[in-house]
Amino acid sequence: MAPEIREGAASSSSSGVVPGPYHDEMMVCQFASMNTFSGSIWFGNSPLAFSTPVLMLQLILIFFISRPLHLFLKPLGQSQMTAQIIAGIIMGPSFLARDTTYREHLLPPGCRLILRTVADVGFMFHLFLLGVQIDASMFKKVTRTSLLIATIGFTLSYLLASIAWFSLSRMTPVDEGLIHSLPLLITLNSVSSFPVITSILADLNILNSEMGRLATFTAMIADMWCVFVGRVGAKLALALRTSEWSGLWSILWGLIYVVIVAYVFRPWLLRMSRQIDEQKLMTDSHVISILGLVLICGLLSEIMGTNAGYGAFVLGLAVPEGPPVGENLVYKLEAVSSGLFLPVKYAFTGMSMDLLSVRNSKGMVIELVIAFGYIGKFLGTLLTGLYCRLPGVDAMSLALIMCCKGIVDIHLCDRWRDNGVLDKKEYTLMIITMLIVSGLARPLVGHLYDPSTRYMIPTRGSLLQSIRNHDIDLRILVCIHTEDNVPAMINLLEASNPTKDNPLSVFVLSLMELKGRAISVLVPNYQKGTFSSKYDHSSRIVEAFNQYTQSVRGSLCLEHFTALAPYSSMHDDICMLAVDKRVTLVIVPYHKQWTIDGTVGAVFPCIRVVNQNVTNKAPCSVGVLVDRTQEMGGSWSLSTRRSLFRVAMLFLDGADDREALTYARRMADHPQVTLTTVWIRQALPHGRVRTTIEDKFDVSFMNEFDVDSKGKGKVTFKEEMVEDAEGTTRVIRSMKEDFDLFVVGRHHEPDSPLVSGLIEWSECPELGVIGDLLVTSDFGFSVLVVQQQPPRAAFPVKRSLKWLNFGGSTRSSVSLGSGFDPYRSYMYTDHAMH
Repeated sequence: MAPEIREGAASSSSSGVVPGPYHDEMMVCQFASMNTFSGSIWFGNSPLAFSTPVLMLQLILIFFISRPLHLFLKPLGQSQMTAQIIAGIIMGPSFLARDTTYREHLLPPGCRLILRTVADVGFMFHLFLLGVQIDASMFKKVTRTSLLIATIGFTLSYLLASIAWFSLSRMTPVDEGLIHSLPLLITLNSVSSFPVITSILADLNILNSEMGRLATFTAMIADMWCVFVGRVGAKLALALRTSEWSGLWSILWGLIYVVIVAYVFRPWLLRMSRQIDEQKLMTDSHVISILGLVLICGLLSEIMGTNAGYGAFVLGLAVPEGPPVGENLVYKLEAVSSGLFLPVKYAFTGMSMDLLSVRNSKGMVIELVIAFGYIGKFLGTLLTGLYCRLPGVDAMSLALIMCCKGIVDIHLCDRWRDNGVLDKKEYTLMIITMLIVSGLARPLVGHLYDPSTRYMIPTRGSLLQSIRNHDIDLRILVCIHTEDNVPAMINLLEASNPTKDNPLSVFVLSLMELKGRAISVLVPNYQKGTFSSKYDHSSRIVEAFNQYTQSVRGSLCLEHFTALAPYSSMHDDICMLAVDKRVTLVIVPYHKQWTIDGTVGAVFPCIRVVNQNVTNKAPCSVGVLVDRTQEMGGSWSLSTRRSLFRVAMLFLDGADDREALTYARRMADHPQVTLTTVWIRQALPHGRVRTTIEDKFDVSFMNEFDVDSKGKGKVTFKEEMVEDAEGTTRVIRSMKEDFDLFVVGRHHEPDSPLVSGLIEWSECPELGVIGDLLVTSDFGFSVLVVQQQPPRAAFPVKRSLKWLNFGGSTRSSVSLGSGFDPYRSYMYTDHAMH
């Protein structure tokens, strides 16, 4: 027999029916080769007789089936999870595995076990990464509203499913195994997993929206119900079934394990984090040490009777989130975990399903019980949300999200199937229903919920409107991505001439990509105990602006905020803050940075996406600052500068140019700033002039400016007549050596002869035609591109804000127009502000 084992040419198996805890199971004993690969086809060996080639072929099939499926399903709003489970169904007994040859070579029992082991190890590391990205302190900020929604959603789901089960069991005879397993299935169907919900919110780009944050906290509570009812209920039900109470000890040992992680592993990880902070480098030895600890914790969890994923997840919670440890771990492990191991987990789930096993009346009973559980979850969340005064669309979207399932729910089904709690029919129906409900909920939420409706207000802030309303101060929101943006922004604020008679209210928002965390955050920087104190990046920005505020005391009011969000939805935080603070102008930095010699030094495509979203959706005027000179981005100050700071304003036509000139006029009041305004007009034959309504606005506005500028020695007004875009370009080129900053409007009529032909060469639409021309390598000055947001049609946006408050009290509303009450973000609560 030894030669047969070495060559893998023979195997023997025996099978029999044995009693499982709830259902009878088929046990297969297989005698397999100990070698993974012993030769090649040139020596007459079949590669599919050994485990390693079979495993690689299985991985290849999973990849090449799931990827095209995802490309096909993605336009329908489906996730990679759906495509990978369907790929597993195709590879499993429902389709390809019905062929005996395929099943014997690609899915032999021994190789299935290896594939399952790979999937479970990958799942363990995936749960570890999810734990790393969670800030455990956020559990203390759970609102009463989220507690109420999660509890009633769970309870009503459980009650409806239980009532359905009780009623159907009286009408239809069922076997004893189903009587014991359905309560656990009902429990699983009633919970919403926190890691799953946050992943769905991130995929839908609503993680940092109000509803997204509420869903995050609601999922936290729902997960606690899952841990309590699912784990304790499963152990208790199994003990009642088998009369073996020793399994309940695993719950006690699970609690002891949490204490060990908190008081042994956590201090060690904190010391490592401080050491990495001092060295400014996380080495491979640090990563390997942590990965080894993950394996140790997984092994301890299995020994104590809990899941290895549970041990890894608890350890992940103990890892300091964010940089340097959490961010680096996520960066190094995310691609392998999500790109390789997780698809294996999903595909194996699909392979374990048998669609042909659900054709009898028993399957109908199970499906009805599952359906009533989902109905209870949906109604419980929806009705409670409406009771808490959520808008109808938000309550509907939240209810749909809470019904979604994912990797954690699938893993629990896998475990209960392996333990005999669920049979193949119950398991298959549970997974199919998960796919259907999640597959319908995701695109529906994407269609129903749009965070931009919170700040797409009828009356939109602008500089011109601020002057007409005689506002006391100009309110500016300054966005900062890196410390390199700070000097240019501070100097632009100083050039804006803050005085006691015309003060500035400045709101500085430090923007950071959500990395190494699962929860987006937007908080005031002065809030004690927030994450912002952990980031030197944010603290240094705060210090720089505070120093500038001290130099202009009494003329500038300053507030700091820090936001962690994905780049794809970062504009939501910017726009919501602009609405809440009644901002007139939002200033964002350009996505390119230049070196001293004038060449492009760095390009940040993600920042460009943010800028494009802000210019399209902001509730007020927007300025894009392109810092290209040492003058604008240096450490100089207008108050100590010997030479004058030269500003040029190019006026062609339109509302954006009028808005830009309004800002430039404010700069001209600074004693160290000179302003040259050039009005470029089209020279029409035979003395004709254009007579459109827009032209009349422009003529009236420029005549007013001409009269106002007379007698001011630092303000120069010129009028240039050109025939086409070539003439416009010629005028601009004649000014390139004389100015430090150009202020221009973004939008110009595309059919205007003044810009016709330049549009084809434009590379950055967010700068407009003229702005894009000014940032080319032919020029070396800084540019500020200003856009006035057009007014939007009025629509009902009055919202109740009580559900967003931690303490249950609300701040007074801010009126931005007739009947408008801004939809307040969760951080502006009494808890946060005090």
